[in-house]
Amino acid sequence: MIKRLDDPFVRQTITAARTAAQAGTLHASPVDWRDVWIYFILIDRFNNPHQAPAGAWDRYYSRRQGGTFRGVTAQLEYLRELGCGAIWLSPVAKNPRPEDWEYNYHGYATQDFLNVDERFGSDGTRAAAEAELLELVSEAHARGIYVILDIVLNHAGRVFDYVFDGQSREVFTDPEIMNRTLGAEPAVRWLNGLGFARADWENGFPLGSSFSADDAVFPEELRSHVFFRRRGSKLTDAVPRDAGGQVLSNEFVRGDFDTLRQLLVEYDATLPGQEQLRNSLGKNPVLTALIQAYAYLIARYGFDGFRIDTVKYVHPQMIEYFGNAMREFALSIGKKNFLTFAEVYDDEQTIAAFVGRNSSEAGSFGVDSALDFPLFYKLPATAKGFTPVEALRKVFEERKAAERALISSHGEAGRYFVTFLGNHDQKERFNHPLANADQITLGYCLLFGLQGIPSVYYGDEQALDGTKDPQGQPDLRANESSREALWGKTPLAFDQDAPIYRAIQSLSQCRKALPALRYGRLYFRELSGNGQDFGHSEGLGGIVAFSRILADSEVVLVANTNTGQSFEGFVLVDPDLNRAPRRMSVRYSNRGKTGGDVVHLIPNARIFQAGAAVWSGEIAALYVELDPMEAQVLE
Repeated sequence: MIKRLDDPFVRQTITAARTAAQAGTLHASPVDWRDVWIYFILIDRFNNPHQAPAGAWDRYYSRRQGGTFRGVTAQLEYLRELGCGAIWLSPVAKNPRPEDWEYNYHGYATQDFLNVDERFGSDGTRAAAEAELLELVSEAHARGIYVILDIVLNHAGRVFDYVFDGQSREVFTDPEIMNRTLGAEPAVRWLNGLGFARADWENGFPLGSSFSADDAVFPEELRSHVFFRRRGSKLTDAVPRDAGGQVLSNEFVRGDFDTLRQLLVEYDATLPGQEQLRNSLGKNPVLTALIQAYAYLIARYGFDGFRIDTVKYVHPQMIEYFGNAMREFALSIGKKNFLTFAEVYDDEQTIAAFVGRNSSEAGSFGVDSALDFPLFYKLPATAKGFTPVEALRKVFEERKAAERALISSHGEAGRYFVTFLGNHDQKERFNHPLANADQITLGYCLLFGLQGIPSVYYGDEQALDGTKDPQGQPDLRANESSREALWGKTPLAFDQDAPIYRAIQSLSQCRKALPALRYGRLYFRELSGNGQDFGHSEGLGGIVAFSRILADSEVVLVANTNTGQSFEGFVLVDPDLNRAPRRMSVRYSNRGKTGGDVVHLIPNARIFQAGAAVWSGEIAALYVELDPMEAQVLE
């Protein structure tokens, strides 16, 4: 077991990775991450080829089901056939040991930032877990699949309890401290491996204390109470802004997530009396410790990218430093395009404070990308006909306006967002029990056609629709409903003939074959029922229509979100590219249609906005026919 960042094995691992890079034997990064799409795996819930899930696979279960690294490796061929180019693994670092603690399976409660959680190994030992994680990454790379690791900077697990009136408490809220002690910070008692707070480990450790692998927190460099916020549970998700709406970079949400202890990532060691600490770990020792720990994991296991959890709760400058440090370390070991993407569960403006595309300082870039929550807030409901279709268009109109001065082409916007229809933090899966298959495949058609790097949540391709209560009705407790144990599914868990699996497979092939779907500029298109009067579709059950254009190539995607009415009409396309009329063929339809039509040049057409004609003249348009809830990709 590695205990400290200066352990010789850590240094040897990093040196070996750099040597392998120089020899050309280290697995390189993709040239452009838009060339792949990502499949997210919650390891404990995905697969274990050696035993059944610990609880009923589709019932509420808040403890470990038993998924393993070997379980993921066993299904890599299934994932390759699906078409994914990268897998995103939930955190693998060791979590607190007590097996009777609820919610101790997901990996986001780190107790040891240097070592792998042995419970993901086939026999429950650390040696097996380490060997099998190396095997997983190696086997993925052999199939052309990159591996992204989910990591946490904001918090550790429940590694200590608070002290009130001499008694230990797991949770308190900030006002309790403010009211009792006028803001004084509470004492903490570190936990041992059995989950008990030790009175003799209050705000420190007696000289000569010995530690098991399950005690307190590792690496040892983090074993100081002053490196944690110690303010109790957070009170709000709101990010403070100034009067002009700008995120205050020196203020952010502070506090634990229930029992997940918030780290003081921006801890400043430049104060008097901290020379020794500053000499060993620099001016930001917590950040430095996290950088070194995660650099070691890259070198040890060969990861190709990081998804960074709960980013908006960390000081934006620390995120910028971390992103730059990971990029530079990865370059030093031959990974020239190591991906970092952030979970900023908020709006476009808040995301902008953390993602490097918005940096105005020379030499400062930060993280590469962010999960596209602004799109997620609209896309699933639009695909199911629950939200007016113009809401989707407005997401990209606002984004294009915001990025006008930041990027040279709005086609580049897709580099900066990982798009999705659902994930482990949602109470409901995209494939809700009341949804039909056409709504689901229409949603995935939009996801794979819009700008961004698509991400598919494990089990969606097998139509998982959430856990059930004893009566078979949807059970929406916390987020557990979207976290079924996939491998327990009956009659078949990894069915390559499942309709949604086949749809995603076809869309993946389409995206791979059509570069415009990966890199192209995005234009939402006007439609017409009579071939003369064109305008954007609006309202519930409307038509989503857009083009992706790359050089002289145009791909058109149209989707009818109406559950009962068909659409027959024209969609506007680029007149310059289609001056010599070209035929567009259906490359994908979720209804299995083929065919297509020649682009028509229509004189004296009119384009309307808000009921008024704003332009008239010759246009180019493509005739399309759509059944209810049908989506087509035409090229």
